Amino acid sequence: MSSQPSPFAETPEPPYYVVTFSSQRTGEESGYLEMGGAMVELAQQQPGYLGFESARTASGFGIINSYWKDEASILAWKAVVDHVEAQRRGRSDWYSRYEIRVALVQRAYGFDKNAATTGDELGQ
Repeated sequence: MSSQPSPFAETPEPPYYVVTFSSQRTGEESGYLEMGGAMVELAQQQPGYLGFESARTASGFGIINSYWKDEASILAWKAVVDHVEAQRRGRSDWYSRYEIRVALVQRAYGFDKNAATTGDELGQ
């Protein structure tokens, strides 16, 4: 029995950057899954890439967080030719609206019921 990969990104200690992509899908499916998979694989090859997390509701609203070492890595990723084409297809076919936000993560903590308690879940 194989275990599924965690939906949580394994990020380093801050500081690092997050790009949050919130979107509403149009319902057009042609090429969407293939392009999404290709973009994940391509992003993973980029210098400064740290990971991503993604969720989408049944109504088509979704959020993708991608994590990056620095702003230069984010700008370089935005300019990758295949990513530029994905952005174009997103605007023309797959999204009725999207918002992108870029932020510096200065503190990060969490909770995992299956892991030993370390105090990190309290933001200490």
